[in-house]
Amino acid sequence: MRRLHRLAIPLVGVLTMTPVGCGSDNDAGTVRLRMIESLTSPDRTKLIRQLLSDFERQNPGIKVELVSPPLENADRKITQVLQTKKDLDVLEVRDHTAKSFSNNGWLAEIPVQSWPGWSGLTELARKKAVEVGGKPYLIPYGFYEKVLFYRSDWLREAGVAQPPTTWQEVYDTAKKLTDKGRRRYGYSFRGGKGGFDYAVLIVSAFNGDKVDPGRSFFLKDGRTIWSTPEAAQAMNLFLSLFKEASPADSVSWSFPEMVQGFTANVTGMLIQDPEVIKTVEESGIAKDGWSTVPIPKGPGGYALQPVGYAGWGVTSFSTHKAEAVKLVEFLSADAQSTKFAKGNSLIPIATAAQQDPQFSGGAWKAYLDAQQDDKQVITVRPVDYPGWSEWQQAADKDIQSLLTGDRTVADVLSAWDAFWTDQAKKKTS
Repeated sequence: MRRLHRLAIPLVGVLTMTPVGCGSDNDAGTVRLRMIESLTSPDRTKLIRQLLSDFERQNPGIKVELVSPPLENADRKITQVLQTKKDLDVLEVRDHTAKSFSNNGWLAEIPVQSWPGWSGLTELARKKAVEVGGKPYLIPYGFYEKVLFYRSDWLREAGVAQPPTTWQEVYDTAKKLTDKGRRRYGYSFRGGKGGFDYAVLIVSAFNGDKVDPGRSFFLKDGRTIWSTPEAAQAMNLFLSLFKEASPADSVSWSFPEMVQGFTANVTGMLIQDPEVIKTVEESGIAKDGWSTVPIPKGPGGYALQPVGYAGWGVTSFSTHKAEAVKLVEFLSADAQSTKFAKGNSLIPIATAAQQDPQFSGGAWKAYLDAQQDDKQVITVRPVDYPGWSEWQQAADKDIQSLLTGDRTVADVLSAWDAFWTDQAKKKTS
């Protein structure tokens, strides 16, 4: 939930957090709330301001000041503000900040059981709202899940009747689509930053129902997902997909390059989040020339992936909690949350939005199909393990070494198994 957003222009006074925001202002009886966002971009901030104006019209006794720090250091600035425990009422809470914010006592529980809109949220939204400690410290405003984008016109040309539904079919189809003489390749590989995520996807799928969804790098028997014969099969296929059906320079591709490969008619398949839909729609590819399906499954018929999400929360030290909760509930209601999801290419939180033409058909339908398939399993990343950040950086380097031939599949899997076995010991000690 992060990458296509442009950096926001800093607002005057944004980082000083001047004390005019959170008390009652000079108008008797008027409450002023201060709210801060994290994933800032000009268009997104403009949309939030529109929603806040609607809220203020419906609640004339409340005024809201929106703070929009630059994207690259927004979470750090939010943390600094939270540490002061003043002058903040509503904040954006992300999946990777929710635990630390709640552990520090900075988030208030939102009384969702007394909110009529709670029952109108999707099962996924209600689940993620209480994922941290079983308490509703935020209400998500939308989700990111990966699906497989594919060039249906390329498949027709190659005589492929159906889009791939398994990783083996992805490889087989990618081979058929690859024509190096025409600079056409079957798959947009991610070998650069974030490449480890795709290794996780394929290895998880090959391990299937052995994986513990709540500890996604571990099996239900306690071993790591990297320790099995299925992991070796998956990583060998992963490597073959790169060598035989992906551009050579994708060894260093990250998000922008892999998307551009697809939209520039270089690659025929891409696994990515819904924010890419708008990019593909604006790329000039014909409407009937591309589509999406849920991410590929492993040999046992399972696909596993986490969902990216963020939401709105209320600070524990707000002096206007009732009004702050009212704002969060307003932003999370059907109409507002659906408008926000549309504006930011998010999977919506409102069950009613699933009937909206934007989400119920076309490229968006694959996301809803995945949510309704009990073998498309939502997992929880091991972000609360002490070595999570360290491993991400090391794993990307390992992927590069694997693709360049400097390390073998066995080497990489052995290193990852040892690392996460040690992490499990540290977590329980």
